[in-house]
Amino acid sequence: MVRLNMDFNSDRSRRTVLKGAGLAGTGALTALAGCTGGGNGDGNGNGDGNGNGNGGDGQWSNTLEVLHGWTGGDGAEAADALFSALREEYPDMDVDDQPIGGGGNQNLDQTVANRLQGGNPPSSFAGWPGANLEQYEGVLGDIESEVWDEGGLKEAHAQEAVELCETDDGFSAVPIGSHRLNDLFYNVEVLEEAGVDPSSLSSVDDLIDALDAVESETDATPFAFSLATWCILQTWGTVMLSEHGYDAYMNFIEGEGDRDLVLQTFEKLEELLGYINNDAASVDFTEVNQDIMSGDAAFIHQGNWVAGAYITEGLEYGTDWDAVRFPGTEDYYTLHIDSFIYPGDNPSPEESAAFLRFAGSEDAQVAYNQYKGSIPTRTGVATDEFNDYLTDTIENFDEVSEKPPTLAHGLAVDPSTQSELEGVLNNNFADPYDPEAATDGFMDVV
Repeated sequence: MVRLNMDFNSDRSRRTVLKGAGLAGTGALTALAGCTGGGNGDGNGNGDGNGNGNGGDGQWSNTLEVLHGWTGGDGAEAADALFSALREEYPDMDVDDQPIGGGGNQNLDQTVANRLQGGNPPSSFAGWPGANLEQYEGVLGDIESEVWDEGGLKEAHAQEAVELCETDDGFSAVPIGSHRLNDLFYNVEVLEEAGVDPSSLSSVDDLIDALDAVESETDATPFAFSLATWCILQTWGTVMLSEHGYDAYMNFIEGEGDRDLVLQTFEKLEELLGYINNDAASVDFTEVNQDIMSGDAAFIHQGNWVAGAYITEGLEYGTDWDAVRFPGTEDYYTLHIDSFIYPGDNPSPEESAAFLRFAGSEDAQVAYNQYKGSIPTRTGVATDEFNDYLTDTIENFDEVSEKPPTLAHGLAVDPSTQSELEGVLNNNFADPYDPEAATDGFMDVV
């Protein structure tokens, strides 16, 4: 993770932040760019109430440049669908969407940091809301008036998503979709060959018994895994929820964790990692997910972006692949949200505001999420275009008792804390595994 250390020239001219909004940031930070003369969709101050509006003649004077990290099988088609829909909505707008690959958004984050620190921000960029936005303190714009209010987004989106997009500087992001982080995906044929009933798994110990069965009865890898530190961190969080529950997980995040429970989580995770692929240290999650699709692996724990790859590859839900909640987390929806973020010193304020209103609309959320393996954060969206898995996930969102924020994707902790946790894992829990040292490190960090 990259924490920005902005030192912009305080002599740069200050501009207002969107219509009616105040300046964001303090000290030597530049004031943030704004929209003038409406900029709310039709050039006359009128939107359609759904986050959409048609540009008036000559409204678009700048290129909309959007950076994102969706380059692989879990996101490329979703991004193409989203930006194709945007171009249909605003055919006269010059749209330059730039995918930047790299696991866990690392290359995207570095590119964004370089651009912001160099005084050359894009129009918008994809990133996580919540605590992740703290790294951009003082350099984001407040889009509450021109985007959230004009588009009617506060009432249209799940409250959790609304709250996560608001910072001390105002509303600085718009959610595009939500992933559930506590799913366990599997290859149906491999589990049938192993004689494993995934619906019977109710604990991590049950899962370990199932991994034993796969190992003894098939040639498949029991547990497809990448030893990237963010993958270890998200699985650690899921095991903590499974073994010790919501309160223990939240207490840890809030700096009041129980050392014994943290240690027990590491010990149980070490058991799970005894069943992973031999190349786990050198592959990313997209590569090991290919093993699920090809039948060379049985289980994978990831966010439901892996389902996006199954969907785009035309694999049949329930026949080729399926999913259950990670054993022991059946009543949780571990919350992950993707969003688009608005830099304050914006090179295309009117185009950016129109794009962000569109990102919050039903058309955009359907276009993107049906391929990404995620669900809309906008409520009441028609599910006709979603497969059965995503429809089930949409229903589950409203049924669960708790929605713990993801530890590995910017919602639960700020980027500096997440980076320190990943550093502990890199030094103490990336084969060989040292649960005691990793526990000490985690307790020190939080």
